[in-house]
Amino acid sequence: MEETNALIEQRKAKLAALRARGIDPFANKFTPSETIGEARARYAEGRPVALAGRITAHRDMGKSMFVDIKDTTGRLQVYAQKNVLGDEGFEIFKHLDLGDFIGVQGTLFTTRTGEMTVKLESFTILAKALRPPPAKWHGLADTEIRYRQRYLDLMASDEVREVFLKRSAIVREIREFLHSRGFVEVETPMMQSIPGGAAAQPFVTYHNALGCNFYLRIALELYLKRLLVGGMDRVFELGRNFRNEGISRRHNPEFTMLEAYQAYGDYETMMELTQSMICHVAQKVLGTLRIEHRDAEGKVIRTIDLTPPWRRVKYKDLICEKAGPDWFQITPAQRRERAQALGAEIGPDYEDFEVTGAVFEKLIEPTLIQPTFVTHLLKELVPLAKLSPEDRDCVEVFELCINGQEIAPAYTEQNDPLEQRERLEHQAGGEQQKLDEDFLVALEHGMPPAGGMGMGIDRLCMMLLGQESIRDVILFPQLKPKTD
Repeated sequence: MEETNALIEQRKAKLAALRARGIDPFANKFTPSETIGEARARYAEGRPVALAGRITAHRDMGKSMFVDIKDTTGRLQVYAQKNVLGDEGFEIFKHLDLGDFIGVQGTLFTTRTGEMTVKLESFTILAKALRPPPAKWHGLADTEIRYRQRYLDLMASDEVREVFLKRSAIVREIREFLHSRGFVEVETPMMQSIPGGAAAQPFVTYHNALGCNFYLRIALELYLKRLLVGGMDRVFELGRNFRNEGISRRHNPEFTMLEAYQAYGDYETMMELTQSMICHVAQKVLGTLRIEHRDAEGKVIRTIDLTPPWRRVKYKDLICEKAGPDWFQITPAQRRERAQALGAEIGPDYEDFEVTGAVFEKLIEPTLIQPTFVTHLLKELVPLAKLSPEDRDCVEVFELCINGQEIAPAYTEQNDPLEQRERLEHQAGGEQQKLDEDFLVALEHGMPPAGGMGMGIDRLCMMLLGQESIRDVILFPQLKPKTD
């Protein structure tokens, strides 16, 4: 800490010295002619350029200096000479620090070692970094610093920055794909008087002017279905959901969801949409359908093959494979006993369908590495879906599992208002205040048959980008505030 404070004081002294010379870095302006990446791509010996970036390396050769500057698109070497800049200009240049931002003007050339370089003619200081950059430019080892001060993580690691640039590209391609299919992007309320569309613990806030509680949404579903009622036949929303629950490598309290609804479709329609969209995104952003996940040493630990068609298997069949072919014939008490013997964590208040759900979530889902559509879930698990005509204990639903976790659920949407009310009442346990009456009234006006799909964007990015923790695909994950 003392060493850091001393470095900060040295940099502040350099800033004061610059200002004493009439140079205020923070007041200067500079307009680059292009990005560094574009300069490299359009290289021509002697071509003049004006570039800007952060200094990431410098080498003092006495009467000349080399520095590296970097922007989002890449890195480029700059060659500064005393006889070009003059005594004062060269002296100022020599006192620039790692982390400072500069604008440079000069011409492109290639050094004897083959390094593409700018021969500096003039420079402008654009920002003085008062704190030194991370000690390790090739990645921060301290995960606490990485997540709490993500800007340092991005400065230190090209690989980390590339993950987030690719995440942006993934979201862009999802939008492009849905637009090409005729979907309309919409926005629905993040603050809701009744949190619905999922079974989750909401965050509560208070609206002073209206004098009542509101809840940060836990799902997008019920408002998007209102739009189907209103005649918008294909809609989607990409937005944040909030759940006041645990934090793990697969869960963050604030996360990004895609939900899409298509009138006159069903769960089969959404299966095709989901498979086609993920393959489109992978091909566009990554250029491949084979996704390699590597360990810290770079060794491939698994390869996910997205080549269609993807496996389809019924929920009950997977349960019976794992827990015994007689699972659905034995008593609830026997199911509970067997689930515990298999190693599933069973809460004391679990209902029978939740015991079966725990077997799937804890013992089966983590083994589904290759893309798998798990279909026909138990009706109690998805109260907003239509019953399956071939098995009235199940609903027309799929959960897409890849890389051992659920990526996207989808279903044939329930549009019978009477059946929907009955099932939501059962879910609410008879508590009327938990029912979204406005949604039920909307259904009574008539909603077309439809398919709906939700996709966890963070988990999709984890899978596509080979990341093992959700925190590595969220720029600013939730952390407990520092107390010191």
